[in-house]
Amino acid sequence: MIYPEKLEKIIEFYKKLPGIGEKSAERLALATLDFKEEDILDFSENIKSARKNLHPCSMCGHLTDQEICPICSDNAREKNLICVIEDYKSVFSFEKVGNFRGVYHVLNGLISPMDNIGADDINLSKLVQRVEQLENPEIILALKSSIEGETTTLYIKKIFENKNVVISRLSYGLPIGAEIDYIDTITLDRALSDRKQISE
Repeated sequence: MIYPEKLEKIIEFYKKLPGIGEKSAERLALATLDFKEEDILDFSENIKSARKNLHPCSMCGHLTDQEICPICSDNAREKNLICVIEDYKSVFSFEKVGNFRGVYHVLNGLISPMDNIGADDINLSKLVQRVEQLENPEIILALKSSIEGETTTLYIKKIFENKNVVISRLSYGLPIGAEIDYIDTITLDRALSDRKQISE
């Protein structure tokens, strides 16, 4: 161990973050020590507050500190156009693009028999409830191109067969297996506008 134990513990915490390796964790930990004491307290309090107060929107499953997130409560959004995504991180990616005027539905996972994750283990039942209350709904499936994503896509398509629901998916300009939240905004915008219908 070349660092004091207290500093080593900070480094280990930073290494738990995605995309942070040993060197980056060391730099972040050392930079944190240079914070003013009030900034460190504010930093830690904000982390605790976010962990305590952020939760899924009761309507769509997106991350919010309110009962219903600002997107769902925005009357200017097209409520009959629902973009179905795996997790809330993808919502932020679409919102950065800025051109999507519909709403979202966060599944919080994908169907994966290998991992014992079935349709009842993700947020599908609420999607069905939402769609049944809409006139001329369209569902845009924005799921990654993986076995789990394809399985979930086929399952959702099956649910809404013969129910007068238009189902489309992002165009295949997206790299196979790509995570939505890592795709640049131009590619994501094009994939959204060039979406392909997969069900009548």
